Amino acid sequence: MAVNRVPVLKRCRSLDLDPTFLGYDKKSNRTSARAGKKVSEYGLQLREKQKAKFIYGVLEKPFRNYYKRAERMKGMTGENLMVMLESRLDSVVFRMGFARTRREARQIVGHKHFLVNGKTVSIPSYQIKAGDVIEVKEKARSLQRYKDILEITGGRLVPEWMEVDQEAMKGTVKYLPSREMIDVPVDEMLIVELYSK
Repeated sequence: MAVNRVPVLKRCRSLDLDPTFLGYDKKSNRTSARAGKKVSEYGLQLREKQKAKFIYGVLEKPFRNYYKRAERMKGMTGENLMVMLESRLDSVVFRMGFARTRREARQIVGHKHFLVNGKTVSIPSYQIKAGDVIEVKEKARSLQRYKDILEITGGRLVPEWMEVDQEAMKGTVKYLPSREMIDVPVDEMLIVELYSK
């Protein structure tokens, strides 16, 4: 399995991205070596794609598959793509505050700590639908890890399209978000332009 081992802050710097979108509250004081240089149109499009891939932890091939599926759906391709990425199980777990970072969300989903509608799901890319109930497994609830996580994420704002009961470690997706509700700094139109060449 391919794993991205580039240090997070270094990658954020090269993509001109704030680490808070990944759940990190660190800041990098250094500036990118390419800061201030003129970027071609293709370079801008590529950077937006890399940004989206990096934020959601998706590699090239699955990302292209998401794009193909988004193209076949009704509506705007770019918006469909962002909604699909946002409704991945690992992303929803992160948004609900059951993980400090997106990478941690991916890891604990892989460790089979979550139930979706009462069934164990260990696939981070599992697509969540409106009305799905996501909860931490009974056995995992007593782990110190979750007490630490909830202490840190307790003050985090939960998006309006989901309902979370932190005491019961349970959340419901009321409806799928629209593009306006996704606060990720990615210009999906540039991604569409890149793939439609």
